Order: sequence, then structure tokens, then C-alpha cells
Amino acid sequence: MKRFKWLTLVVLLLSALFFSGCAYVHTKTPYDDNLDKTELGTKVGTAQAYSVLWLVAWGDASYAAAAKNGNITVMRHADQESLSILFGLYIRWRVMVYGD
Repeated sequence: MKRFKWLTLVVLLLSALFFSGCAYVHTKTPYDDNLDKTELGTKVGTAQAYSVLWLVAWGDASYAAAAKNGNITVMRHADQESLSILFGLYIRWRVMVYGD
């Protein structure tokens, strides 16, 4: 019986290690290397793209679309955000552009 408990514990720990980050992942990253000198500007524009069931994808998550949506002519900074749920069954990519 002790061997079964240890084997169960090892399998659970290895499963947790292997599948970590697969159920829900939400990350935000900047597209700038000198963040201490970044001026954001007065406007913000966003653009998004989606994917469902690894079969269907739609949207435009480009810098140009984000700048157009925010009526930005001079881009000063950009951020990227990604959201993935259940091994990528649902994915959302978002780009935020800051400028004037």
C-alpha cells in the first residue's frame, strides 16, 4: 500500500510539472528595451486576433491596425499581450500601441 501511495504522489508531481502553464497562460511584454526613457504619448490603440480549437483564427493584431484604431500617427511604444486557455483551445493576441 505504501508503494501505491508513493507512486501516486510521483505521478501527480510529474504531471503537475509537465502540464504547468497549460491550463491558463496570460503574459504581457513590452516592445522596448529602454523603458526608463519611454514616452507613451496621449493616445492608445489596440488590435486583437483570436483562435479557437486550433481550427479557426480571425482578427488583425498588427501595429498598423492598433495605430489606426487609436488614431495614432506617431507610435512611441507598444506592448503585446497573449492569453491561452486549455492547451491553446482559446487564444487571444492583443497589441497595444501608444503615441500621438
